[in-house]
Amino acid sequence: MIELCDVEKIFGSVRAVDKISFTIERGEVFGLLGKNGAGKTTTIKMLTLQLKPTAGEIFFEGRPTLGNEIFVKSLLGLVPQHLNFDQDLTVEENLELHARLHHLSKAERRERIDELLKFVELEKVRRSNVRELSGGMKRRLLIIRALIHRPKILLLDEPTVALDPQVRRKIWELLTDLKSRGITIVLTTHYIEEAEFLCDRVAILNRGRLVALDTTENLCAGRPLEEIFIALTK
Repeated sequence: MIELCDVEKIFGSVRAVDKISFTIERGEVFGLLGKNGAGKTTTIKMLTLQLKPTAGEIFFEGRPTLGNEIFVKSLLGLVPQHLNFDQDLTVEENLELHARLHHLSKAERRERIDELLKFVELEKVRRSNVRELSGGMKRRLLIIRALIHRPKILLLDEPTVALDPQVRRKIWELLTDLKSRGITIVLTTHYIEEAEFLCDRVAILNRGRLVALDTTENLCAGRPLEEIFIALTK
C-alpha cells in the first residue's frame, strides 16, 4: 500500500533520513522505532506531504506522491505529536471545523461526530472546551479528529508521549480496535513495549538509517527487544 524507495531528506549539512526503503502492507500496524533524532518524525512528515524528499520516491497504492497529492491526502489521517486544537473551541466545534475542511455535508458531519465521540467515550464532554480535557482525552480527540473523513491510513507521531501507563494502555486498545476495522496504521515511538504490543512489523531507525526491519518476534529471536534496540542504536 505504501512504498518508500531510497528516500532521503537533507537539511543543510544534516542527513536526517538516509536512503531508506521499505513497504507497508494494507491493514498492518507498522512501527518506526528509534531514539529522538533518529529520523522518525521527518519520515512521517514526508509520508504526509509536509516535507518533500531530497531524493527517492514514495508511492501510495502504486502512485507516486508527485502529481497525486490530492489522492494521497484523501487516504491519510494524521495524529501529530503535539496538541494543535483550536483552544477557543469546544470538543464538538473542533471536530465540526475539521469535518468542514474535508467538505463533509451537514448530515455527514453530525452523524460522523456522534459516531466518533461514542467510539472513544467522549460524548459527555462534547460541549466542553478542549482546555478542560485530561491528557488522555486530548489524545483520543486527536485520533478521532484524524478519522473524521474515514481515511484508509492513520499516521501517528508518538501517540502516547507523556501519558501515564494506564492511559497509554487505553490508547493501545483504541488503536487495536482501529486495526480490526481494516485501517492501516503507521506510528512512531521510542517505547519498546508499545512497539511489541501494537506492531505487526517494526523498522528501527538510527541516525536516519534503517538498521532493522522485521516482526518483533523475528527481531527478538528469544532476546528482549530492548536489548536488540540498544545494540542497533548505539
